[in-house]
Formats: sequence, structure tokens, C-alpha cells
Amino acid sequence: MKKLTLLGMGVCIALAFSSCKSSESAYKKAYEKAKQQELAEPQTAVAVEETAPVVVAPASSKVVESAPVGVRQEKVTVVSGGNGLKDYSVVCGSFGVKANAENLKAFLDREGYNAIVAFNAEASMYRVIVATFADRASAADARDAFKARYPNRQDFQGSWLLYRIN
Repeated sequence: MKKLTLLGMGVCIALAFSSCKSSESAYKKAYEKAKQQELAEPQTAVAVEETAPVVVAPASSKVVESAPVGVRQEKVTVVSGGNGLKDYSVVCGSFGVKANAENLKAFLDREGYNAIVAFNAEASMYRVIVATFADRASAADARDAFKARYPNRQDFQGSWLLYRIN
């Protein structure tokens, strides 16, 4: 009886292994067939129709003076450091947590800057300001000099100009 059971199991295993057609999957075959068809078909370029841009009139008749290119406009209030802000400022860091902004301010103060922490209530962000100027050109020069002083600090390479809205 044991011999018969063992023989039956052996025959089942032999049939199971012999019934496998190929080790290559059907997905691989379908991929190869699609690839061959893609190579056989001639490539045609699709013409793109150019359309004129749509200009939408502003909803209100109030004229808003836009900021110069490369300058962000924000309403900020001084939280710590400095006597006040002028029109243009160089921002080297933005934080959601005041303690992080104060730590960066302390580092910049040790480096010889008179850093200022300002708060933007609309964005709930603390801005760390390295320098502040009355004109945009001076602020841009200071931003570029600041970036040049710290070429290996990627966080300082993202410094930007802020135009303070009253």
C-alpha cells in the first residue's frame, strides 16, 4: 500500500513538472511583441497648433503696484533685533518655529551681521533678515555678497529679496 501511494505521488510530480510549457512569462512575450511593432511602425510627428494666450481682465478696478521681478512683497513686523526695516531686505532663512529663526539670528550675529527676525502673519513664517536697505539695487548687491561669502551653505544660496508692505 505504501509503495502504491509513493508511486502515485511520483507520477503526479513528474506530470506537474512536465506540463510547464516554458520558463518565459506571457508578459515578457507581449512586451517583446509590442516593442517589435513599435520599431516596425514609422514615426510620425504630431503637429502642435499654436494658440494665442487668453488675457483675463482683473476682477476689481483697483490698480495694485506689482513688485519688481525677483522680489517678494510681504507685510512683516519686527520680532527681535535691529531698529526697524527699510523697504528692501535680504532674507536668508524662513521658519515656522520662532526658536529656529532665533538660532539662525544668533549665528549671524556671531558672524558680524546685525540680523533681524520678522514675522509674516499671513504665512505664519518667521523671516531671518541679514540686511535692510532703502533701494533695491543695494539690497541685491548685499544678497549677492552674502551668497558669495557662504558658497558651501545651500540654505544661504536660496536668499531672496523682500519688499516690505506697510
